[in-house]
Amino acid sequence: MPRISAQTFTQYLPILTWAKEYNRDTASSDILAAVIVTIMLIPQSLAYALLAGLPAEMGLYASILPLVAYAIFGTSRALAVGPVAVVSLMTAAAIGNLGLSDPAQIALAAGTLAFISGALLLVLGVLRLGFLANFLSHPVIAGFITASGVLIAASQLKHIFGIEAHGHTLITVVGSLFENLSQTSLITLVIGVSATAFLFWVRKGLKPRLLAAGLKPRLADVLAKAGPVGAVAVTTLVTWLFGLQNAGVKIVGEVPTGLPPLTMPSLSPDLWNQLFLSAVLISIIGFVESVSVAQTLAAKKRQRIQPDQELIGLGASNVAAAVSGGYPVTGGFARSVVNFDAGAETPAAGAFTAIGIGIAALLLTPLLFFLPKATLAATIIVAVLGLVDFSILKRAWSYSKVDFAAVFATIALTLGFGVEIGVSSGVLISIGLHLYQTSRPHVAEVGLVPGTHHFRNINRHKVETHPHLVTLRVDESLYFANARFLEDYVLGRVACDEPIQHVVLMFPAVNEVDMSALETLEELNRRLSEMGIQMHLSEVKGPVMDRLQRSHFLDDLTGRVFLSQYDAWQALEQPKPPAPDASETDAA
Repeated sequence: MPRISAQTFTQYLPILTWAKEYNRDTASSDILAAVIVTIMLIPQSLAYALLAGLPAEMGLYASILPLVAYAIFGTSRALAVGPVAVVSLMTAAAIGNLGLSDPAQIALAAGTLAFISGALLLVLGVLRLGFLANFLSHPVIAGFITASGVLIAASQLKHIFGIEAHGHTLITVVGSLFENLSQTSLITLVIGVSATAFLFWVRKGLKPRLLAAGLKPRLADVLAKAGPVGAVAVTTLVTWLFGLQNAGVKIVGEVPTGLPPLTMPSLSPDLWNQLFLSAVLISIIGFVESVSVAQTLAAKKRQRIQPDQELIGLGASNVAAAVSGGYPVTGGFARSVVNFDAGAETPAAGAFTAIGIGIAALLLTPLLFFLPKATLAATIIVAVLGLVDFSILKRAWSYSKVDFAAVFATIALTLGFGVEIGVSSGVLISIGLHLYQTSRPHVAEVGLVPGTHHFRNINRHKVETHPHLVTLRVDESLYFANARFLEDYVLGRVACDEPIQHVVLMFPAVNEVDMSALETLEELNRRLSEMGIQMHLSEVKGPVMDRLQRSHFLDDLTGRVFLSQYDAWQALEQPKPPAPDASETDAA
């Protein structure tokens, strides 16, 4: 039986690496960061659970054991895992498609969704397939998150106005809001608008005021981050004192006290089939969002994360959520930035945060009975509007019309048809963009820069060329989707009145030639030969040459393979003498 090395243990259990260096100073920094994140996470967890259409306590449950799991398996020192707005919205859409009405069945479906998502992430991590997330382009992700932010904010307006509304698209949500606007609860509206305005002010204006009042920066930062808790405390107290729940203000109601229960996901094949696609989409979006945040924060401290291990960390977190009464989780941007700014040194900060949330679940939930849902809606609105960035459209338009089309389509589809259609389209658009861009590789005709050994684009530089010699630089690997494009380009270039005798294909940027491309090169070599033109290659990379040598292509090549393009230039710059006429040969 093969022995498992210590390196394998540390690879899959990053906690074994940072725990060796853990000390009192590090623990102090982590505990302080955990206190700040806990203060921020309590109202967010409740709010995001309601956004997902789940009981409020499930938000707390999803913020305990998953954080411990990530502390063991994750590689980021600052990433804070838990419920986030976009994943909560996707969870709501997934469960809404099931048509369930029984709260117990809804909770079971949410846990099952987390388990499927976690299992998928674990499999991808073990197989080291983290690179697949690279196929989801950043502009498309930015467009999806922007549209989701708008959709989430719009969906929470019903709580601000105290009316009924429904829908999973912007059109249906807004239409439903207008239909029921006449039923607005003025007291609820006052609470919702006041809480929203207060939270916006806290985000920008409270910390400078506290610093001006002489508070130390760290204390001012803690108090500023406690703004949502302040809004929760004040509005809950006001509702309780004046009995506003009897005047139409909707409240959270009873939140069970205690630690998360141990639960099991459903094993129903029908439910798994219904949730599988949603779990795939949640896994992709959750991983991309999480790893982007983790890489950004790690770079600030010259640290590195391991994307494949991050898959395992997030997978373990979601499985932990599934067995502890939670729902799908991932690394949150705002929460992680707060964790980083508060001085978190290791993933242990997440474990300490889990302890804080656990204490809240044990002791504080009775205090949440009179918490207005309008306050939680305000918390969500303020959080998600920070994600909305329509400037991505302007930047994409000025840089690349193709990227603009992708961003615009993702935003429009998400707003018009819902989050699942939007993210599915985003994935397909990202893959489509990759195929489109690589299927039309940049091919430049190049010439010699006078006085140098360098070759540059004839349309951009003053270079030397010869009418009998055409050199084409291929700036992309060759595979089934773009091989025919190259063949058509070359044949189109030589179809002219110039006395072309040689075509050199420069391969400095070609890292791969697949079987389809090899067959295309063989056909191109044959057709050029029929036209009396020799085909040559230059600057072929070693791995590509190894592949070509395992085929018959080099044996049939009418020309040569040159180490450098300058070698090809020197060897081919003189035209071949014309073949003697047959009649002249007979006469001789």
